Amino acid sequence: MEKIAVLGGGSWATALVKILSENKSRVHWWMRSHSDVQHLINYRHNPRYLSGVSFDLNYVKPSSDIQAVVAAADWVILAVPAAFVQLALADLQEDALKGKVVVSAVKGMIPGENLLITDYMEKKYHVPNTHQLIIAGPCHAEEVALEKQSYLSIGSHSLDTAERFCELLRNRYVKANPLDDLDGIEYCAVMKNIIALACGIARGLNFGDNFQAVLVSNAMPEIERFLDAIMPLHRNLSGSAYLGDLLVTAYSQFSRNRTFGNMIGRGYTVKSAQIEMDMVAEGYYAVQSIYDLNKKLKVDMPITNAVYLILYERISPPVEFDILKDKLK
Repeated sequence: MEKIAVLGGGSWATALVKILSENKSRVHWWMRSHSDVQHLINYRHNPRYLSGVSFDLNYVKPSSDIQAVVAAADWVILAVPAAFVQLALADLQEDALKGKVVVSAVKGMIPGENLLITDYMEKKYHVPNTHQLIIAGPCHAEEVALEKQSYLSIGSHSLDTAERFCELLRNRYVKANPLDDLDGIEYCAVMKNIIALACGIARGLNFGDNFQAVLVSNAMPEIERFLDAIMPLHRNLSGSAYLGDLLVTAYSQFSRNRTFGNMIGRGYTVKSAQIEMDMVAEGYYAVQSIYDLNKKLKVDMPITNAVYLILYERISPPVEFDILKDKLK
């Protein structure tokens, strides 16, 4: 029986625990909130997210002791928002992950340091990139809970390790495929959230489907230009891990980044939108990291720049999108 630690109590962590435990892996599940852990033990469901999913406690071991959870596992899945990764892992010693495979289910970057999660884990916890994986979609936690047909892409520098993890995920409604592009998949997972914010803003401003189609069509070349500048490698960005993940995040009703952007387009301030959502939109933090990285790269990124100016420079969304629409083709 595989021993897996899942760190995080949100919807994506909950969905992953559902998949893994139903496949008969032993899952040690860390949640920061002791009361949430106790609720899960008593009632077998997460009180905050995907509460309709029931867990078999013969396979799921909830705990608020992160050190014990990590020590008990061979695979460690990070499923907390990027902005809180440092805080979540603060109690771990630097050698706590030695010999383990670390799997990032995070779709963001470490704010301030502008580091991918995999780079941060290598820098802070000395986890070599050959022992790291990245989970990409297209896949929403809500559809996993409903057991809708879903697809996952597992990026790695080691296809053998990625395939081993894929085998832990596959079931009648989840297909998983390994890919040898750890960095490209991770950057795409970050940037698709920025594009989803833009799509949400456009929707909030009452732009229609025609404009959103153009926006998404222009997004892929923008992402490709950035990847070519920061991490050059021949990639087919029309694949599910790239274009597919972008499309589901840009269009789905379950996309929290799209929802957040929609609120901004309708006139909410950043703070009021964050309070009302009560969930983290990774794209809000990611756009500052990508914008800062691009100061040196100087890649043409009109969509990213527009989102950054609206969220961080408080430029009026109607004004900024009036400028952006003339830059799209």
